[in-house]
Amino acid sequence: MVLLVVLFAIALQVFLTAKKISPFLSLLIVAIVAGLLLRMSPAELLSSMEKGVGSTLGGLVLIICLGAILGKLLEASGAATQITSSLVNAFGIKYIQWAVLLTGFLVGIPLYYNAGFIILVPLVFSIAKRTSLPLLYLAIPMAASLSVTHCFLPPHPGPVLLVNAFKADMGLTLIYGLIIGIPILVLAGPGLGRLMRQIKPASGKFFSDENESPFDKLPGAIASFCIALLPVFLISLAVIAGNFLEKENVVRQVLMFVGDSTIALLITVMLAVFYFGRTSGKPTAELMNWAGKAVGDIAMILLIITSGGVFKQVLTDSGTADYIASLSSQWAMPPLVFGWLVTALMRLMIGSATVSAITAAGIVAPLVLSGKASPELMALAVGAGSVFGSHINDTGFWMFKEFFGLSLKQTFKSWSVMEMVISVLGLIGVLLLDLFITA
Repeated sequence: MVLLVVLFAIALQVFLTAKKISPFLSLLIVAIVAGLLLRMSPAELLSSMEKGVGSTLGGLVLIICLGAILGKLLEASGAATQITSSLVNAFGIKYIQWAVLLTGFLVGIPLYYNAGFIILVPLVFSIAKRTSLPLLYLAIPMAASLSVTHCFLPPHPGPVLLVNAFKADMGLTLIYGLIIGIPILVLAGPGLGRLMRQIKPASGKFFSDENESPFDKLPGAIASFCIALLPVFLISLAVIAGNFLEKENVVRQVLMFVGDSTIALLITVMLAVFYFGRTSGKPTAELMNWAGKAVGDIAMILLIITSGGVFKQVLTDSGTADYIASLSSQWAMPPLVFGWLVTALMRLMIGSATVSAITAAGIVAPLVLSGKASPELMALAVGAGSVFGSHINDTGFWMFKEFFGLSLKQTFKSWSVMEMVISVLGLIGVLLLDLFITA
């Protein structure tokens, strides 16, 4: 019954989208219908919807808004142009996908997907505009690099959670993750990007309005790179401090504070306002107009992401995750495959990669602790399963769709396919590595 309801909810969302209903409204409708069919009381459903709004916006709204402001300032000041020129000159147009891939890889290691995505979107638009290359030819390598780091590479927060849950060795998990992740990155990044270059977005004008005038004087290339990557640097310092310094250490406390995603972006935005205002001679009021426009541009995106979070929360609170957990005890299969499959089903049902991984970790932890599976490989198997089959109940799906101006069908053919390829190849890589380790 639960599976049928979820499938019906997905079909209803596709139908409403085909009828041109705004995703913001249609996702709310689907969430309500799914909740009622899953036998939630009206009071429980309303409470779950409020919780979904709070949990989604609480973790995203400041990051997305500050990231959008930073992206707009980078574009308007000409910093994005400087970064793009440097990358194109260093790699050439022929290898520009690799430049985007490398940048996404470095940005993705310390950041949650949403924060890294927001930081890199302006760069993708800027390169596409400069080189006249198809948008998805560049966007897929960027998104793939963020997803691969999310699956396999500590100190990214996702793998770190799983390493702790399974009491795995952090360094060994990182080595295994690199062995598995780098080949997948090549296949799912530039490889899929070439295959999907024919998918042409209907819109996707954010950060690329031809009528907007850049500043008269461009900032330096080094300064542009430093400001664009400052959030990554601050967050990386926080990760290092969190792993190597004592909790009572004052330096650790300071670095953990400034390395929070929101604080790191806020510091960077203020530095960008000061530096770009000084180098361009533009008044602060004009820079703030750019900031206001950036937030206005993403208002509907925020609402759509919030609706997706409501749908996810309804599925979670209705007991969908518990239902999958109860089924799992009846399955007999290799532990690593079991861990991946449980996580993949969680992901399909409730949307959130992090919630799916954490929930599945609780289910499969006894297999690891009893010695039936390598804790490092189980962390990677669960990480791979956590990105399987991203669709309409995943906020990442809607971010990719709305920022790049894709239709629902185009998003399934690009984003969802990319995530599925990464997940399946991840499982295959884990199983092959297990053969060598246990041989």
